[in-house]
Amino acid sequence: MMTRKPLILAAALAALVGGGIAASAASPADTIATRQANFKKMGGAMKVLKEELAGGADTEKMLTAARTIAATSRLQKALFPAGTGPGAGVKTDALPAVWTQRPAFDAAAAKLVAEADKLAAVAGSGNTPAVLAQFKAVGGTCAECHRQFREDK
Repeated sequence: MMTRKPLILAAALAALVGGGIAASAASPADTIATRQANFKKMGGAMKVLKEELAGGADTEKMLTAARTIAATSRLQKALFPAGTGPGAGVKTDALPAVWTQRPAFDAAAAKLVAEADKLAAVAGSGNTPAVLAQFKAVGGTCAECHRQFREDK
């Protein structure tokens, strides 16, 4: 049986992921957990794309993965409100630059959405070279953002 705290946390995370409440209404810990879960979800979808592009190129799998990346990328910018950085007391790889260089971060987030949308548009085409090219563009966009706004591991 779930205790009350995990149940409340699960409900808050479900609402955040579903867009039901503003990220700023959740605790910093919940917001950070949600954005980390979303990044893992996008990473998993990128892995599926990479595997399919390496052999098989199942159009349906690629389209599903690309749509996951596109949909999830739209949620991420809102999951970096003030108070959810390194000073929040919760483990996060987000650098202070996310908040001190907010216009640059917002531009990087918008670029991810645009590139992910292009990937979703081409993923179901059956044109593997085009999917591969856009997969690389999305990966490059992720890497650019990580270099500037994420702590190296």
